[in-house]
Amino acid sequence: MVGKRSSREFEQQELKSELKKIGFKPIATLPLLAIALAGCGGANFGGPAFTIEFRVGSALKHLCADGAERFNRTKPKLDNGQSFQLTCTEMGSGDVVTSMLDLANGFQNGAISADDPSFPTLLSVDGEVFLSQLGFQMDALFPGQNYIPDIPDAPLIANSPMVFMVPDDLAAGLQSQDNIFAALVDAENHTDLDSSSRPLPISFVQTAPTRSNSGLQTLISQFASVSDRPPEQLTSADIQRYQADVQQIQSKVTRYGASTSTLARDAIANGPFWASIASVYESSVIAANSEAEVGGTRYQAVYPQDTFTSNMRAILPNAPWVSDDEREAALQVIDFFRSDEIQRLATEQGLRPGVPGIPLGPKFTERFGVDPSATYNSLRPPAPDVVDMMLRSWQDFAKRPSQVVVVVDSSGSMEGVKLSAVQSTLSAYIDSLGPQEEIVLVDFDESIRQPILVDSSQEGRARGYQFVTGLRADGGTRLYDATIAARDYLLQNARPEAINAVIVLTDGEDSGSQLSFDVLNQELQQTGFAGDARIAVFTVGYSDRGGGFNPRVLEDIASVSGGYYREGDPSSISRLMADLQVEF
Repeated sequence: MVGKRSSREFEQQELKSELKKIGFKPIATLPLLAIALAGCGGANFGGPAFTIEFRVGSALKHLCADGAERFNRTKPKLDNGQSFQLTCTEMGSGDVVTSMLDLANGFQNGAISADDPSFPTLLSVDGEVFLSQLGFQMDALFPGQNYIPDIPDAPLIANSPMVFMVPDDLAAGLQSQDNIFAALVDAENHTDLDSSSRPLPISFVQTAPTRSNSGLQTLISQFASVSDRPPEQLTSADIQRYQADVQQIQSKVTRYGASTSTLARDAIANGPFWASIASVYESSVIAANSEAEVGGTRYQAVYPQDTFTSNMRAILPNAPWVSDDEREAALQVIDFFRSDEIQRLATEQGLRPGVPGIPLGPKFTERFGVDPSATYNSLRPPAPDVVDMMLRSWQDFAKRPSQVVVVVDSSGSMEGVKLSAVQSTLSAYIDSLGPQEEIVLVDFDESIRQPILVDSSQEGRARGYQFVTGLRADGGTRLYDATIAARDYLLQNARPEAINAVIVLTDGEDSGSQLSFDVLNQELQQTGFAGDARIAVFTVGYSDRGGGFNPRVLEDIASVSGGYYREGDPSSISRLMADLQVEF
């Protein structure tokens, strides 16, 4: 078996991507164009024979990308002279695991072959809990095969301890606590943690444990803290016994997130009223202070007495979908990433090296809010079945409830593939609703229709599916009026215990609204995270031709309330909305 992607396949894909960026539409003669370019000195001539993919969690995103660029410049070859190159794909650690298991399932049932190009050669997750889960679930699929190496057999690339990222003036309150998560069970504001702190409400943010390594490690740390037991000793009975305490901690959550780096950036952008405590990596604190504007909020890492060291390891499956050539290539990649050059690069990016003897460098100082000599007890993963029970407990019980109004543009310009993709996406959203989540669907064009409440019950889902199948593309785009109507619905149907938010999906600019843009923004600012209502608005600009909506307007609508703006098209909308759903 040889490499899964040839040089010609890889270069044609890269060419299509570049042409798409400049607005060129793919046509049937594209392969001929690629050949013509190659004949004029393009990369196909004498290029690598195959490509291997390194699929990594978000903490290794920049190191993998920068390392791959340097590695490819060395023009790597196998012992037999065959050339190859490396690409990186970044996603949440949970998504790395899920995507790998989906491929393995497809291989097991014969839907895909071992040489399918979808299989990555190398994997990395941002901590050992997800590595343990991957091995456990892969063993269940292929008993006795040991396709995933044990933790000690996966070489360490870098690491970063889990810390609490807090503004400087709030750090003392947390540092005074022996058991921070246990203190958060009953504390309502920062004065409860430290009498000298301001009575600022506790706004806690973490990533979703189903999608992100930092979120999963945070959840495990909460159970370990309130039970006063190390994670590896936790049992299923402990999860039942202490889930109410974990629920109390989760009630302070103002936002979940799909990735640690994105969540940390949002915390920095929105300030301490949005997130006064963030459970993130030490590297996130370094990044926050590296990017801080003059006079902006400075953050400090608070190291719990017991926390996870997020070990980022190179996972090379011993599986049929990794050929001998790919294995030889992957071993070269691992050696390169553990070289002094890349290990020093890791420290420049705020990660601690995975190889002994590499100095931490200038970013590991008080100036960047971290302690290079921090000491803590490094936690170990619980049993995989206990982790599964924690996740079920979180989804069904401990997770903070959410109430999200999804505003769907069904104007005439949505006709065709755009509307069809949105319908499929909304159906998937409804399918995945958990017992702690409900959404309210609002269809608008030149009219704004009655909201439809959807929850995880059979009746609730049925209402949602009826809404989706009833969508028709017609009319204008009363964007501003529909957005404020969604906000007003949440004000009138407030659930103080829930995360309340609005998602606006549109492919056009406003037309026919009674409300002006300026008045809309003033209204949203008053009920955003600067006020008591804490209703954030998230906007999605949606197109299949790269136009139709005004990105600046949508970005402004989102930013004034503590939300964010994203841009999508029919091919990406499903993934984009899945990431948005994780926020709540």
